[in-house]
Amino acid sequence: MKQKTSESPSEGGSARRRLLDTATRLFYEAGIHSVGIDRIIAEAGVAKATFYKHFPSKDHLVVAYLEEIDRLGRAAVAALPKQPPGKMISAVMGRISEAVTAGGWRGCPFLNAAAEYPDPDSPVRRAINARRVWYHDSLRNLLAEDGDPTPSVTASLLVALSDGLLESAYLDDAKSVPALVNEAVARVLDRR
Repeated sequence: MKQKTSESPSEGGSARRRLLDTATRLFYEAGIHSVGIDRIIAEAGVAKATFYKHFPSKDHLVVAYLEEIDRLGRAAVAALPKQPPGKMISAVMGRISEAVTAGGWRGCPFLNAAAEYPDPDSPVRRAINARRVWYHDSLRNLLAEDGDPTPSVTASLLVALSDGLLESAYLDDAKSVPALVNEAVARVLDRR
């Protein structure tokens, strides 16, 4: 792909978007560490200076990638129809089924990124942790509203189940995951 050498101010948002979209695709397909900045710049069709204008380093781009995925996930949960807490938990967990059966599933982007960034104090891991805290807290709040006697423990179980289901869909058969999600949620909620 031909690199751009200059960019007007009105193209700034679209260049950032192209960089983020390109990085999202490449990071998910090939892994974060295996994709270099030069490849992202070339495939996004922007100048190197444009990249650095929007992202001072590759890690800044990785954080933006994870924050974008997080933002989309939170918006999807917020858009779920309001229901009683137990059904809402099932709907939130049901998003796993939608994600893994849509095609092209290569594992949870947050877990994949965590495997490449082992330092828990790195900005990348902090972005992953922010997502995990939000997810846990969302489930805990719904569980508390539903009368769970130990909502934090049950939320931790559901987060662990989510992690396992997301990876199982990549390693095993993604088509089996919707039934597993339903069964897991039913068993956890029935045993409280």
